[in-house]
Amino acid sequence: MPYCLILYYSRYGGTAEMARLIARGVEEGGLEARLRSVPAVSAVCEAVEDTVPPSGAPYATADDLRHCAGLALGSPTRFGNMAAPMKYFLDGASGLWLSGALIGKPAAVFTSTASLHGGQETTLLSMMLPLLHQGMLLLGLPYSESRLLTTTTGGTPYGPSHLAGPNSDRPLSEDEQALCKALGRRLADTARRLQDRPAQ
Repeated sequence: MPYCLILYYSRYGGTAEMARLIARGVEEGGLEARLRSVPAVSAVCEAVEDTVPPSGAPYATADDLRHCAGLALGSPTRFGNMAAPMKYFLDGASGLWLSGALIGKPAAVFTSTASLHGGQETTLLSMMLPLLHQGMLLLGLPYSESRLLTTTTGGTPYGPSHLAGPNSDRPLSEDEQALCKALGRRLADTARRLQDRPAQ
């Protein structure tokens, strides 16, 4: 059965909550949602993460990416960029690039940050770059999602965002929740349409 992969890294829980809401939107859009995370990167060369995380979604494999019908990629903001664990995981996806496994599949991005002007949009753009190299079709949020015009928390046309606050403990606002679900529905709808098209 076709599925959309919601792949994320989360340190304090905000990005993980966004991932769950996007997954709900994907399922509302008629596709299975598969939640996966990536392990933290250690500064100690010999450190090895357990193969199963202590909590949350299982860690992703290359096969999770290879077989997905669509991808939502999420990371907290780190100085206007994606977090190192997500970059490390994507850097290891060269086999998928060589085989062209992701070409033509829809993809979207989402992020959480401590401050309103903490690099939400540049982080989203940083996650788009490897997806473009993989040949994926990028989706954002159109302004037909009227909450983009009125939100005072997170939300961008590049993808959903969350204003987590200086202590990273602020819950997602109603606008942020709605935009996450809207992105999930849009990703599922696009993935279904692309799968249903006749072979060229």
